[in-house]
Amino acid sequence: MGSVIVRRMHLDEVDPLHLFGPGDRNLRLIQDSYPSVQLVARGGDIYLEGEERDVRRIETLLAELVALVKQGRVLQDTDVRYAMSVATEEGNGGLSTLYEPGKQYFRLKKAVKPKTLGQEEYLRALEKYDIVFSIGPAGTGKTYLAVAAAVSVLRAREKNRIVLVRPAVEAGENLGFLPGDFQEKVDPYLRPLYDALHDLMGAERIQRAFDMGILEVAPLAYMRGRTLSDAFVILDEAQNTTIGQMKMFLTRLGTNSRAVITGDITQVDLPEPSDSGLIKIQAILADIPEIKFVYLTDRDVVRHHLVQRIIRAFDNHPGGATPKPRLEQNPEPRSEG
Repeated sequence: MGSVIVRRMHLDEVDPLHLFGPGDRNLRLIQDSYPSVQLVARGGDIYLEGEERDVRRIETLLAELVALVKQGRVLQDTDVRYAMSVATEEGNGGLSTLYEPGKQYFRLKKAVKPKTLGQEEYLRALEKYDIVFSIGPAGTGKTYLAVAAAVSVLRAREKNRIVLVRPAVEAGENLGFLPGDFQEKVDPYLRPLYDALHDLMGAERIQRAFDMGILEVAPLAYMRGRTLSDAFVILDEAQNTTIGQMKMFLTRLGTNSRAVITGDITQVDLPEPSDSGLIKIQAILADIPEIKFVYLTDRDVVRHHLVQRIIRAFDNHPGGATPKPRLEQNPEPRSEG
């Protein structure tokens, strides 16, 4: 057990009700997460008593929350939980920069703002680099933020079209057994991309974009032999590509094009997970500074807070952890057109 200390924090220029939440909800959430520390609120002060390491973490956490309240933000449960996850990392902070008034990425009617520090790094990369890889678990906003970037550059007329690509039916791309015409076959596997488009553009504008040929959604297999110029191209679920398919996709890029490749390397559906092109490409492209790899973690999950705990439970349990695919050194990709 570490040393026990007592600290007092004065809540300068902050209404305790705004910080603690209705019925001291936020304070109770912090207390439940740090049982080794006793928190007592008295007027405009908070007294902390407990193990030094946890007390200092809570001080960092409360300072972040105070900064958010000063910005006029009404604290939500998700804000407090994320602030706690950041405070567990020594030296981490700066959560208040995510919610700076007027801060917004991309030129869209709907505000697109980062909800985590990892998302902020991802958004900065989307603005700066022509090729961005976003690797992380489900629920971290990989696909949604990529689509937001694509819609923004299309609206600004920096690119002439958006091309959204996904490996269909896991990695096999075998659509023949499904009922319906081509569009009906591929729609279920492209639904996450459609959902992001609907949220950012609306159904009417999406249909008009399809009719005008400035928006295209297609399985990865249909990219072979093409050259994509003046386009913003997104490859989603890229963990289910082989290295040959990954090479084929990346070499489709033409003049004035950008690409975002997203995926979760812990959920590879290939027969041998280590064959994933998204895993192997990290070593192959590591020495190209113009290509950016952004790694998101369970701390960047922006869905229900239990999703974070589910991901951690799978990672930590011997029976639920996904085998970590071995990263080959300088693998030789097979030739693709």
